[in-house]
Amino acid sequence: MNIADELFNAASSLLKARFPKGPGGAAALRTESGKILTSIAPATKNDALALCMEVGAILQAHKLGEAITHMVAVCRENKSSELLILSPCGICQERLVHWGGDVLVAITNPEHKLILKPIRELQPYHWSAVNGEEL
Repeated sequence: MNIADELFNAASSLLKARFPKGPGGAAALRTESGKILTSIAPATKNDALALCMEVGAILQAHKLGEAITHMVAVCRENKSSELLILSPCGICQERLVHWGGDVLVAITNPEHKLILKPIRELQPYHWSAVNGEEL
C-alpha cells in the first residue's frame, strides 16, 4: 500500500469510528519518521472557536519535533455519502509551509481521486518570496 492510500485509510477509519452515523471529517498526516498522526475538528458551540480537522495532528507533529511529509483530509455528509477529499484550507496551507514546499497534500478534484501535490503548487505566489525565500 502506498503512503497516500495508507493516509486515506487512516483518516477514513477515524471518520467512521468517530462519526458513525452523521456528517464528519478527519485528517491523517505522515511524519518524516513514518508516524501516522490523525485528528478531527473539535466540536464547539461557537463557530468562532472552530479549528480545522488537521490542526490536532499538526500540533502533535510539532510536539514530537517531527516534520510533516504528507497529509490527507476527508469528509462526508452522512453515513451513506461518498467520502470526499479536501484540499487544506489557506490557513492549514500556511501551517504546512512551516515544513517547506515539498509537503505532499491531497487535493479536491472533480473525479474524487486521491491525488497528492506539493504544497508549493497550491501556493505558487507565497508571500515568503518577498524575503527571497523559495517555497
